[in-house]
Amino acid sequence: MRDLTDESLTEQLSRERLLDMEARLAPVRRQAFAVLALALIAAGPWLGFEFLVPLFVALACFAIADRRLRRSPRPELWAAVAWALAPLIIAVSAALTGAADSPALMWLALPVTTLGARFEPRGVRLGVGYTIVLLLAVTVGLDYETVIAQPAELIFPFALIIAMAILGGAAVQSEREHRRVAVIDPLTGLLNRSAFAQRLGELQHQIDQGAESSLGFLMADVDHFKQINDEHGHPVGDAVLRDVAYAMRSELRAFDLVYRLGGEEFAILLPGADLEKTREIAERLRAAVAGSSTGGVSVTMSFGAGAISGSDVRLAQLYAQADAALYEAKRGGRNRVAPAFAR
Repeated sequence: MRDLTDESLTEQLSRERLLDMEARLAPVRRQAFAVLALALIAAGPWLGFEFLVPLFVALACFAIADRRLRRSPRPELWAAVAWALAPLIIAVSAALTGAADSPALMWLALPVTTLGARFEPRGVRLGVGYTIVLLLAVTVGLDYETVIAQPAELIFPFALIIAMAILGGAAVQSEREHRRVAVIDPLTGLLNRSAFAQRLGELQHQIDQGAESSLGFLMADVDHFKQINDEHGHPVGDAVLRDVAYAMRSELRAFDLVYRLGGEEFAILLPGADLEKTREIAERLRAAVAGSSTGGVSVTMSFGAGAISGSDVRLAQLYAQADAALYEAKRGGRNRVAPAFAR
């Protein structure tokens, strides 16, 4: 049970962290592009201005990828595509400005500094390997004679790429550990209320920026949880919450997000789901919980289901309406799903 829960949690944390980091990197990336453009313009009289074209192509591609990333249920794929463009464009610029003699070769270390902030260790290794392949292509592949005559033209950028990956990895590891402690519910291993509030803020910001998307929203509550605690004790109540968390997580898609808001209350975000799909998933979760038991204690859950689509919505209102639907489900007899509204 723990293996599946930890794997799902890792995916959730990685996705939450990626979306947060992309939002933070976007304005900084524009500033970095501006610095590079100024440097290329200043060197233009000596190197030529044609290498500015790849830079502006990269900027346009980043803008497209950013928009796709915010709307996609698999944002890590778009993040990978966007990141891979940066060293590729730098390699092209280096090829246009002297290959192994190009001063732009050192710039290949710049994208490596953001690898750890975006991706898990396997992604970092792939990114570093990809960057080194580009370095070899521009130097050994295009200008073998210069590399043989002046090996430092390859050794120095190669060492810089590896060093930046090592230094960046140490800082990122510390940030990951602190983030995990801050956003994880220690009992169930799910994301907590703080992570939920942060994610809602990020989603609302994306909507306010004009991003159109569909989002399913579930509020869920363990039925008669106080009675379980009173009759069987808090250790059994804690076990019930852990098993409920596992049952829900096992039924959800990899990119669905589950949060424990406190006590026996949970929230689930379902990217790309309309109201019909949201209700379908809620019924599946309800049945999964009702079909399990903890130490002989039967457990059921009630759900309030809502969904949004478009770019003119307020998530706080959806939250309130899904919460109201949850209480309607409990008033209606519990162990059921009650809909909120669809837009």
